[in-house]
Amino acid sequence: MAEEKQHKNDMYGNIDARSEADEGVLPPIPAATVVLLREAEESYEVLMLKKNSKITFGGMWVFPGGKIDAEDYGEDGDLEKAARTASVRETIEETGITLDSNDFIHFAHWTPPPGPQKRFATWFFIAQSKHSERVEIDEGEIKDHQWITPAEALSKHASGDIDLVPPTWITLNHLALYSTIREVLDHFSSATPKKYETRVVKATDDNRVAMWKGDAGYDAWNADLDGDRHRLVMANGGFIFENTVEDY
Repeated sequence: MAEEKQHKNDMYGNIDARSEADEGVLPPIPAATVVLLREAEESYEVLMLKKNSKITFGGMWVFPGGKIDAEDYGEDGDLEKAARTASVRETIEETGITLDSNDFIHFAHWTPPPGPQKRFATWFFIAQSKHSERVEIDEGEIKDHQWITPAEALSKHASGDIDLVPPTWITLNHLALYSTIREVLDHFSSATPKKYETRVVKATDDNRVAMWKGDAGYDAWNADLDGDRHRLVMANGGFIFENTVEDY
């Protein structure tokens, strides 16, 4: 049997399960993150944080965010409101920056495939930094930070200089299509939030493939079926996004 070609930033672990009801599958933990943008000389930049290597997603560069705590819920128990509150709280804890959740645009929700590993079902928001706040990382969970353009972040990932998990990579790939913050915010404020209910399988070439609704192989859990594509091939040589169905 050929050796499985698993990219070092493939976070999905065991992919044998096919249902949330399968034995050993852990329920996803609600989480939230915010993509923070600021104006740059010729374009715009995104705030990226490097996770402590000893915690979940250790060593990865991510957006501010984390698990939704019980205290983040209001009396009505609304999950989106809790996700917005969690994003504000986590951003303060990780960067020292205070945000207003009313400025957030909800643009995506990511659910990992079923499996025995710890999983986070994550709300993704986006907002513009309205001030030139100084980033103050906690030196605990977060070990470094940088403001960087989406294109530069993708280039650094391709060269192996930074590590990005698939949801972060896909988000940056999406952002790289737009030249200004105004274009980004106009697009996301008018678009329906994307739902990434991820399914991961191994193709016959032994590369692991993350697929989403619209992909020809999604319903059958089969990456080798011909047809439309909405997937990320997590090859050892780099991530490859294939899409013929979704507007970005």
